[in-house]
Amino acid sequence: MRLLLLAVIFSFFFLNVCGQDTTQKVVANRYNSIEQQKKPYVILISIDAFRWDLADKYQAKNLIKLRESGVQADYLKPSYPSLTFPNHYGIATGMYPSHHGIVDNTFYDQKRGVVYKKSDKIMAVDSSWYGGKPLWVIAEQQKMLSAVFYWPGSEISMDGIKPTYLFNYSEIIPIDRRINVVKDWLKLPDDKRPHFIALYFPQVDKAAHNYKPESEETRVAVKIVDDAIGKMVDAAKASGLDVNFIVLSDHGMATIDRENTITLPKAIDLNHFKVPTGNALLHIYANEKQYIKPTYKALKAEAKDYDVYLSKNIPKAWHYNKKEDKYNRIGDILLVPHLPKVFNINGVKPDVGQHGFDPAIPEMHATFYAWGPNFKSGLKIPAFENVNVYPLITKILGLSYTQKIDGKEKILAPILK
Repeated sequence: MRLLLLAVIFSFFFLNVCGQDTTQKVVANRYNSIEQQKKPYVILISIDAFRWDLADKYQAKNLIKLRESGVQADYLKPSYPSLTFPNHYGIATGMYPSHHGIVDNTFYDQKRGVVYKKSDKIMAVDSSWYGGKPLWVIAEQQKMLSAVFYWPGSEISMDGIKPTYLFNYSEIIPIDRRINVVKDWLKLPDDKRPHFIALYFPQVDKAAHNYKPESEETRVAVKIVDDAIGKMVDAAKASGLDVNFIVLSDHGMATIDRENTITLPKAIDLNHFKVPTGNALLHIYANEKQYIKPTYKALKAEAKDYDVYLSKNIPKAWHYNKKEDKYNRIGDILLVPHLPKVFNINGVKPDVGQHGFDPAIPEMHATFYAWGPNFKSGLKIPAFENVNVYPLITKILGLSYTQKIDGKEKILAPILK
């Protein structure tokens, strides 16, 4: 009964997000070069908020079986902050958020004088906010076709290039249709078949945000995604192609105290500072630099249940301090709450499930599984940073890149045959 109820809720949600664009965008007159037609295939799947322990916790039978035939990491370490847009775009570019520019889901750009919000559809697809070169861009530049069925950052036109096959983000396309689209991509002729495919599943994230990770709703969401991946693997096998799968997540999820939240500290005078809303961290941007030090000292004296950092003193392990902030988008002061505490500065009660915290916290740890003809089998490896997935995929596909990235090929080279 509970399963049926959740299915009805999901259906109701999808049916009421009407007016969204569900058509596939196809760039005409693109073809795989003869050389690229001989390359393997990679299907990269992100399960948003699929914490490192959820496959075992909720017995995701397909993923458990598939990871045992390939490679599984103890966990995948997200970049700081462990949020959706910074990490998905980091996986796609091999760069830390401080280097690719999307430093949070919401942040202030001091040069532009504008607050970026991932929820703003115009900003979210404006390439001028984004640095680096996503995997689909370098693939297309080297005459290898790519396809993306949802991925944060995939709708931008980087260097005038988008994936050959693309769906703009919407939540009304049923999961079975997504599987059928992938089947159709794999059935295309050699010169039109994408060798790099990326997909994004939000179901677990939504359930865990609304009901917490330890809930029946999250268990059902895990099963929905696990079943979908099983069907996709069957489709890949039926195609007879050399398809490699990488299944990962952007971050984990923790249950927070949504009743006893932290309000805006008294030391912050909004006449002198801009403070975009946030739960797992707050960026404090000074209108005038003279107010930074005295406010920092006042915050340190006042702080309870959160840490206070000057931008130059943010922990080095986060790759997030002033020195690494390429686009000057990290706050002059950063406030980081202690789990299970979160900030609430706009009066809106936060979701019971939250992420964005220190990647070293176990609840923030993500998932990494990989299998296919290019991967070794039955291999367990230590945790690693998600920026290293980029050079792994370029190695499999035989793609080159000249831009500086943070990922290193040597980290995951041992998992390949």
